[in-house]
Amino acid sequence: MQLTKIRSRFSEDWLALTLASLFFIVFALSGCVSYGVIDNAPQNVAGDAESYSIDSFTEKWRTGDIELMLAFSGGGTRAAAFSYGVLKELRDTAIVIEGRSGRLLDEVDYISSVSGGSFTAAYYGLYGDQIFDDFEQVFLRRDIQGKLIRRALKPRTWFRQGGRTEMAISYYEKNVFHGATFGDMKRKGGPLILINAADLAYGVRFSFVQEYFNLLCSDLSSYPVARAVTASSAVPVLFPPVVVENYQDCKETLPEWLVAAEKRTSKHPELAQKVDDLQSYFKKEGRQYAHFVDGGISDNLGLRTLYDLIEIAGGPKEIHEKLNLKPPRQFAAIVVDASTKPQPKMDRSNKKPSLGETISAVSKVQLRRYNTATLALMKKSITRWAKELSTPERTVAPYFIQIGFKDIQDAESREFINQVPTSFSLSDEQVDRLIAAGRELLRNNVKYQQFLSDLSAR
Repeated sequence: MQLTKIRSRFSEDWLALTLASLFFIVFALSGCVSYGVIDNAPQNVAGDAESYSIDSFTEKWRTGDIELMLAFSGGGTRAAAFSYGVLKELRDTAIVIEGRSGRLLDEVDYISSVSGGSFTAAYYGLYGDQIFDDFEQVFLRRDIQGKLIRRALKPRTWFRQGGRTEMAISYYEKNVFHGATFGDMKRKGGPLILINAADLAYGVRFSFVQEYFNLLCSDLSSYPVARAVTASSAVPVLFPPVVVENYQDCKETLPEWLVAAEKRTSKHPELAQKVDDLQSYFKKEGRQYAHFVDGGISDNLGLRTLYDLIEIAGGPKEIHEKLNLKPPRQFAAIVVDASTKPQPKMDRSNKKPSLGETISAVSKVQLRRYNTATLALMKKSITRWAKELSTPERTVAPYFIQIGFKDIQDAESREFINQVPTSFSLSDEQVDRLIAAGRELLRNNVKYQQFLSDLSAR
């Protein structure tokens, strides 16, 4: 335990020194103009169903009695390991549906993720069960943060196009995702993976699916997964945005779904704002590029994206009718929240907090309050959606399953986990305990147990 504290303290000191060096470099080179690398191609596919789109996954949803969604939060490797533990528990949860044995993991329809959680979601979306063979060594147990910092401090990289972000993309391309594109992600039987970033100019939540790429007149199938995941985790200031070109050739009129959404959301201010933000991609003059950063700044739980997509499309009942889907019997959402609540060091002294402590405290306060509002909204919506889908002959049961570190019963374990930093370099002990926490918290969750009990009874 003492060794872990020493290592953690050393890591914090090293990170502070490195960040100071990076900021010095940034300001010293502030007169130099840096441009983002453009890697999205113009639209050249026949239709949404040919690319990585929501429509292309409807065949799987058409046959399921369980509609199961997962949301993976941000939080660096901490979030990636925690969500990975949840996937392992779902893999090992055996179920029987209509006399057919299977795994609960295979019933997952879609995973929405931001920042650190996007690494786990994307890897599972690409490689399926291979994640349980090599993800720990490929990502969770690597000092990725140290590798990127050492590369950033090399003078020859200071003038590289795209800067630190392109270094990160290059590393993830080579060592994690192996050049895979969204065309590779569309594996048979797998869930829809919604990797989410934030548009820096407008704050709009942007999901890497063809329906959104249509707004850019761009083809998602050829777009590298590593770029999307980097965008989802690109902390502003530390990492420049991932830039995509907003092509204008196909933009004669708004798509039908966006026109319908504008009418449908006119009396809902937040959704109306989202629709207005999406329409901004049709501004031919001032919207030639979009700059994507960490999705956590607009939704650190990955839940708002699910809410937006369902509500903007007219609600679950309209979606099921339009796609000719049979309503599920069980409608469940599992929220994997890797946010921590450590004891602030500033409260132990009358010493003025540092700039870093102040920025961190302000961002965490806003994040925590927004997360609370998001959880309340989604919990209420799940119940309402299930009611809308229910018929006298077929009742849809809702389940909102939330797991987080506050639910850890053992005080020592809870304190240990809450001290794990938001970084991309964790010790083996930290990774082990995060994976175990993901498994145990899901397995022991009362609402999850009720979900399994009702499934078994049915």
